[in-house]
Amino acid sequence: MGKKQKNNQSQKPDQEFIFQKKNYLFMFVGLAFISLGFILMSGGGSDDPNVFNPEIYNFRRIRLAPTLVLIGLGIEVYAILLNPHKKK
Repeated sequence: MGKKQKNNQSQKPDQEFIFQKKNYLFMFVGLAFISLGFILMSGGGSDDPNVFNPEIYNFRRIRLAPTLVLIGLGIEVYAILLNPHKKK
């Protein structure tokens, strides 16, 4: 009976992760922007369904919160495309 040999060619000791600490830092900042945007977007409803609450159309929910979400998504794209190994 033969021994099963592991294929060690795919595991090189000098391999590194694709993302570095800088990438993850930008990802967490982007996630914080997105989370803050969704938190600011929430609320504004009425307890009574027969009463209209105009607070759902204020600046915070219509302009600020979606802008924060889009900025967060942009930061996430930047974090993914960022190359920390690039020399200046």
